[in-house]
Amino acid sequence: MSGLFITFEGGEGSGKTTQLRLLARRLRAFPEEVIETRDPGGTTIGKEIRRLLLSRESAPMSEAAELLLYEASRAQLVREVIGPALARGAVVLSDRFTDSTLAYQGYGRGLDLDLILRLNQLATAGLRPDLTVLLDVDPRVGLDRCAGAASAQAIARDRIEQEPLAFHQRTREGYLALARQEPGRIRVIDAALGLTEIETAVWNEFVRLRQSRFTDQLSVHG
Repeated sequence: MSGLFITFEGGEGSGKTTQLRLLARRLRAFPEEVIETRDPGGTTIGKEIRRLLLSRESAPMSEAAELLLYEASRAQLVREVIGPALARGAVVLSDRFTDSTLAYQGYGRGLDLDLILRLNQLATAGLRPDLTVLLDVDPRVGLDRCAGAASAQAIARDRIEQEPLAFHQRTREGYLALARQEPGRIRVIDAALGLTEIETAVWNEFVRLRQSRFTDQLSVHG
């Protein structure tokens, strides 16, 4: 039995991490295994790579090095966490996945999209999410949220958050372009809505996915 793979995407300050945790909490009321992870991260190797990628001290990092580090973390995450969990029939929720690399390194940095697609294919062995929740936010609003959170916690913004506004605008445009290409998988939700409204919208998308999977199984066995 294969599980369900759901990813959460969006720009800085979109609230995707919060919504992932809310969905996980809701799903744990049912008798099924739920795995929460994040990309980059989720493994011992991934955590070290994440630290390198987000540290302000890594600011001179080349675009090629950045891209390859994301893919390296992802390859380990799929092999060590996501793949085995899906094989057990678990619901896997990931905070970012391949769409992030297309949006940030492709549209944001201007790296070749075909190259990124090939590297994504290599890193994931062809694994694709069953559903991607894209929380769309105006970059100005999202970055203001990040700045407010950093101030409240007395921490500095990370390397990606410190990129200029134009970079984050290109990233948002990239996400929306990807959503237009795959409207069935990538479901756009307005991140300006209230927390409860977004949670309900995410839950409705999960229900839609589960019903679709059930219908497909009936077709196969019917």
